[in-house]
Amino acid sequence: MEGVAMSDSDRSQRVDALLNGLPEALPSPQVRAKLRLAAGLTQQDVADAVGVKRVAVTRWELGQTSPRRPHRENYLRLLKGLADRFPEAAKADEGTPTPASDSRGSG
Repeated sequence: MEGVAMSDSDRSQRVDALLNGLPEALPSPQVRAKLRLAAGLTQQDVADAVGVKRVAVTRWELGQTSPRRPHRENYLRLLKGLADRFPEAAKADEGTPTPASDSRGSG
């Protein structure tokens, strides 16, 4: 846009368009696992609901991978619903191990 004067309003609209085009952020992997556990759900329960294999949920909760469309939208919707029902679990605790990484095989 060289040589074209833009008003502050135009700039604001462009910034808003960029922000609106970004996907909504997921909670941290640690919080994802805490929400699932607070609801008494297994990784298999989440996987079945979202439409993926259990190993995908494990990787999401360990922060190894992130969900992609269309699973991302469904997973985010589930996490939002769980956060509404279990607000304490939605808070991040620094330094706490991720529940998915424990040796009990919670999934």
